Amino acid sequence: MDKPMKKIGFLSFGHWSPGQGSETRSASDALLQSIELAVAAEELGADGAYFRVHHFARQLAPPFPLLAAVGAKTSRIEIGTAVIDMRYENPLYMAEDAGAADLISEGRLQLGISRGSPEQVIDGWRYFGYQPGENETDADMARRHTEVFLEVLRGEGFAEPNPRPMFQNPTGMLRIEPHSEGLRERIWWGAATNATSIWAAKLGMNLQSSTLKTVESDQPFHVQQAEQIRAYRAAWKEAGHTREPRVSVSRSIFALMNDMDRAYFGGQSGAEDQIGHIDANTRSIFGRSYAAEPDELAAELAQDEAIAEADTLLLTVPNQLGVDYNAHIIEAILTHVAPQLGWR
Repeated sequence: MDKPMKKIGFLSFGHWSPGQGSETRSASDALLQSIELAVAAEELGADGAYFRVHHFARQLAPPFPLLAAVGAKTSRIEIGTAVIDMRYENPLYMAEDAGAADLISEGRLQLGISRGSPEQVIDGWRYFGYQPGENETDADMARRHTEVFLEVLRGEGFAEPNPRPMFQNPTGMLRIEPHSEGLRERIWWGAATNATSIWAAKLGMNLQSSTLKTVESDQPFHVQQAEQIRAYRAAWKEAGHTREPRVSVSRSIFALMNDMDRAYFGGQSGAEDQIGHIDANTRSIFGRSYAAEPDELAAELAQDEAIAEADTLLLTVPNQLGVDYNAHIIEAILTHVAPQLGWR
């Protein structure tokens, strides 16, 4: 199904290391440059600044200080995650943090959450104080945390007030504060399978689909991902939700505009999907990267069925190459590729 791309944003993993050639040599560099890149992307006309969350890693980890800072420094761009691992989260504390960040940005938060991917340490969520219940997997725990999170975001009172509070309470049961109206409709689920995308649709979450998914057929990655999106939309319609859902896909896309671009990414031209294992039991397909001159790049992207199905495209950026170069990558797509495809 062909439709114009409505929104184009970037997705940063926020890697940092003191290695040779790295422009992000510390956690401070990664965080401050993430804010700078969001500001630059807004100035270029991009629609979204999204950040990955990984614990126990030299990458971006706690999302809400960063989201709040980006919200305070920008005025238009959507601010989001792709994704927060719900195995690690206290859903009530998270609702407070999310509400505050959304209010600071005046309603621009687009919060991507999921069961997460393999982490840097074994069962890292145990160190955060969480463990699955009896007969429950860690994925079950993530979905349980998610359902609690979604429920409290509705803003309805559920906690019994103290009859002798320090400060006067409103009447009735109390809710999580601060509450941000409308945030519940801006929660996205990162799904790697058709089944979890259908589950997300039933709960009224938007859909994020990454550059990998569980192998569910012998079709190319973009075809499998398009099938996932169609299954999600069918489940959304069947659930009877009244609003239109949003769907994002992530891609590594590089327009080869100069010698530096060709040196960094020219070797990725003509890349193909890869099959591998994301863990011991899960066979996954990894989508190809796109790297070509703008005209050729536009022709290749026009054949990507999942991009055609989605309303939002997130460009994964090599954040360690610095703010200026990453802004150049984003600008090249917005200026030289997107207009050819009717996205701009």
